[in-house]
Amino acid sequence: MPDRSHPRRDARRRWLRTPLAAGAGLALPGWLVSRPSVARNGGDDPQASLVTRKIPRSGESLPVVGMGTWITFNIGADNTEERRERADVMRAFFAGGGRMIDSSPMYGRAEEVVGELLQVTGTQSRVFSTTKIWTPGQWAGRAQLRRSLELWRLPKLDLVQVHNLLDVRAHWPTLLEARAEGRIRYLGVTTSHGSRHDELMRLMRELPLDFVQFSYSVPEREAEQRLLPMAADKGIAVIINRPFDGGSVFSQVRGRPLPGWAAELGCSHWAQLLLKFVVSHPAVTCAIPATRQPAHMAQDIAAARGPMPDERQRARIVAAFAGE
Repeated sequence: MPDRSHPRRDARRRWLRTPLAAGAGLALPGWLVSRPSVARNGGDDPQASLVTRKIPRSGESLPVVGMGTWITFNIGADNTEERRERADVMRAFFAGGGRMIDSSPMYGRAEEVVGELLQVTGTQSRVFSTTKIWTPGQWAGRAQLRRSLELWRLPKLDLVQVHNLLDVRAHWPTLLEARAEGRIRYLGVTTSHGSRHDELMRLMRELPLDFVQFSYSVPEREAEQRLLPMAADKGIAVIINRPFDGGSVFSQVRGRPLPGWAAELGCSHWAQLLLKFVVSHPAVTCAIPATRQPAHMAQDIAAARGPMPDERQRARIVAAFAGE
């Protein structure tokens, strides 16, 4: 069973203790896995008021906040309590209008759990499925892609990326072939923790990538200098991982009141303000925060609603985070 005293999760809990957004019509903790649906924000269409961005290669729109599954969805087969809790997270995500769920074979049982809970919650037709190849060698990559399709329980995957640039050249023919056969729709590569930016940029120049994924947050803004401008110039969609810097941002703002002007942006929590900073960059397509808590998921997806900060307000967010 996962350690329930995870320090970064507890840091967020201490200052993010509120019920789900009232508009979501969700109650905690009484959901059951068998519950088929929940009330939605925004009337009949929960995506109606969400800020979205277009995938440059196709023009398809995605809400700017998605959901990651690293650590949070790596749950053993016998841990039914944790799986029920993640079903609630998934319900909160889709009730708020979310679409993109990102996973990887690197994340243990996460793909299996996501596939099971999409079926349990009846949301398979609503997801924008995003996973990765994470293995050396073309043969192993082909086998891993087949296994991912089985675990997600979907007829096709929306996006498959080469995780952490592992043997990209070997896997690229596999991705092209899978797209030609209709098993996947988009192709991409990922990196994280601010690493290997030079190699990522070389691939952005040399390969017809649909998506790239890398880290970007208020305390980690190196991507603003080269990666985000290049993605915009090349017409490549951008997924942001670690938008809360692995959870460390919550420790830095713990005990500090949210600036009063945050209400102008529709924010009632630091998490929403810091997430809006990330997704308001015009080159960002979607950010994928991860959480174990339905209430936190509802707060995160709410960051895709309301006004987005302009350049002046973005600078103000950075200053507020620094305590200035």
